[in-house]
Amino acid sequence: MGGTGGGRSKAPPGGTPEPLSSPIWIRGREARPRRRRRRRGPEGPERPERAGGAGGAGAAARAGGAGGAGGAALTPAVVAKIERSRQRALLLRRARVASGPLPALRSGGTGAHLLPKVKDTEGGFFLEEEAEVVQEVDKVISEPGPFLEFDYLMCEGCDKEFMESFLSNRFNLSVCDACRDAEGKHRLITRTDAKKEFLLKDCDLDKREPVLQYMLKKNPHHSQWGDMKLYLRCQAAKRSLEVWGSEEALEEAKEARQETREKMKHKKFDKKVKELRRAVRSSLWKKQSAAHQHEYGPEEADVEEDMYKKTCVICGHQLSYEKM
Repeated sequence: MGGTGGGRSKAPPGGTPEPLSSPIWIRGREARPRRRRRRRGPEGPERPERAGGAGGAGAAARAGGAGGAGGAALTPAVVAKIERSRQRALLLRRARVASGPLPALRSGGTGAHLLPKVKDTEGGFFLEEEAEVVQEVDKVISEPGPFLEFDYLMCEGCDKEFMESFLSNRFNLSVCDACRDAEGKHRLITRTDAKKEFLLKDCDLDKREPVLQYMLKKNPHHSQWGDMKLYLRCQAAKRSLEVWGSEEALEEAKEARQETREKMKHKKFDKKVKELRRAVRSSLWKKQSAAHQHEYGPEEADVEEDMYKKTCVICGHQLSYEKM
């Protein structure tokens, strides 16, 4: 032991121990100086101090109790195991150096198997790690898709082929977007207008085959009301011809309904005029709340029927009776 702080010293082989530097005080306590670690050189039997650290003569010396004071003695079986591990590690290292760089992948199978890696435990032997399997991603070869033949529609206006349009998607009508007359026959009308203009009923729109196609749209005037049903005007006109048979019959039905409507209007007007006249003359007309009392005139006799009768001079009521 050398120094005041009780620092330890290491005896070099074949020499006397040298005292370490003065102790270092850190946070009120004495810190021991670090030992300087020797750099390791290439392993091999030509370095007796390396070989002696792992086994051989050094191990035998420690086994015999000559290496350190108070060290536990190793059994011959442990010393033999250390020597076998050391020799195996040296053989593996020489084989790896002699074979050159390891191939990255080993071909075969769907995946690539890596060769086992050797880990240096710095204890005189190496450990083989488990092999890892790296999945290979096959190169995807994209083939051109099959050519599909579409069923083109024939436009009723221009006799040209087209794939899709607004009228074909919503109302199943073969008319392209270029020939669409949004302000004329292809105009959208509400359900109420269709029933009023073409004299259609609910059953004509919903139950008669084929059912007319429609589209739903929010009510622009009252957002809280239900959605409007918009029909195509030309389809509604075609359905009216199916119901009434011809345009002349449709016009006659319209005229008859118009006349009936006018009669009902005049009748309602006359009723209001009559009520107004009665309200104006109410000051001259007095309603009698008491019951009518008849005032009969002179008695008249009917000899043939043997009956007598009297006539009211106010209302003309006749009272007939018999005399016993």
